[in-house]
Amino acid sequence: MTELAPSTRSRVLAALRDQRIETASWAFGNSGTRFKVFAQPGVPRDPYEKIADAATVHRFTGVAPTVALHIPWDKVDDYAALAAYAKEQGVALGAINANVFQDDDYKLGSVTNPDPAIRAKALAHLIECVDIMDATGSRDLKLWFSDGTNYPGQDSIRARQDRLASALSATYERLGDDQRMLLEYKLFEPAFYMTDVPDWGTSYAHCLQLGDKAQVVIDTGHHAPGTNIEFIVAFLLRAGKLGGFDFNSRFYADDDLMVGSADPFQLFRIMQEIVSADALNPAAGIAFMLDQCHNIEPKIQAVIRSVMNVQEATAKALLVDAPALAAAQENGDVLEANAALMDAYHTDVRPLLRELRADQGLDPDPIAAFKGSGYYETVQAARVGGEAAGWGA
Repeated sequence: MTELAPSTRSRVLAALRDQRIETASWAFGNSGTRFKVFAQPGVPRDPYEKIADAATVHRFTGVAPTVALHIPWDKVDDYAALAAYAKEQGVALGAINANVFQDDDYKLGSVTNPDPAIRAKALAHLIECVDIMDATGSRDLKLWFSDGTNYPGQDSIRARQDRLASALSATYERLGDDQRMLLEYKLFEPAFYMTDVPDWGTSYAHCLQLGDKAQVVIDTGHHAPGTNIEFIVAFLLRAGKLGGFDFNSRFYADDDLMVGSADPFQLFRIMQEIVSADALNPAAGIAFMLDQCHNIEPKIQAVIRSVMNVQEATAKALLVDAPALAAAQENGDVLEANAALMDAYHTDVRPLLRELRADQGLDPDPIAAFKGSGYYETVQAARVGGEAAGWGA
């Protein structure tokens, strides 16, 4: 790595120390595609074991202190006890993710369903999730709806938007003073003709109408090919409506690959917008979460690697020479402006991150440290029997 000026090194290391990346409980369970779920030995059988795995990721990376839950996949009788267990493991419970897509009742939609009884059922679940937030101390309610239609004329597009707005409003009113609603969007799937929240503009419009406690969450895999995600990031940052990221990576659709694996340059560009807006610090309120289902790769290692990928992209974004970039932009110097980004992107930041981990009392190589810890062998032996919890379990 090119020798950094002491002031630059200090600034970058300070920002990286403060970085926080939330992991997701479902990343540690068995998962797959529409065709096959590939079982792996040692995967968690209940929410407690998922939290133990998430805590292991934090123990080796130092920047993943919270774990998101998915209800009902992570339903327990005593959420306060679950939160206490997480604290014992060295982590805390993060976002509560609602699930109104797997019940048979939701075939024609949940909160936008033409049947008022089904809409009431879906809304009751959203309110239940806020109750769980109260019990766990969670700040964020994460909402994603699979609602939509498969055929023209199947339902009224405008009526479905009215139903959506009504449910969001009722849920918003239930939020506490320190709680937020994060509204996700997805271009398509499982609805193929029209999705009720298909893009950032739809999510933004609903959040704008709701108020300050409603913000947009970006899933990096939920866009049409060629979409300029960093533009969306910049727009929402400017509007004060970017509440979070669900990080993953994709080739064609919502592939849920490890973040930065398919297009690491895109991840860098996204993080550069975050850094340039001074929105990296947790105090800025953006929730960074890994929303990935690891189908064929070892799960804990994949999550650790994903955390490292985000750290590397962030470190490179922090190395952009902001004054030089601004000067080139103001002067209309296209090539110099681009070079300011590319110089940072091509910098090998791995030595800097190894230094950071060593300063934090961590092993400089989290993957090697995990492999040598014996944790995987221990859970393989201990978690024998029972049905692994994941992929809707």
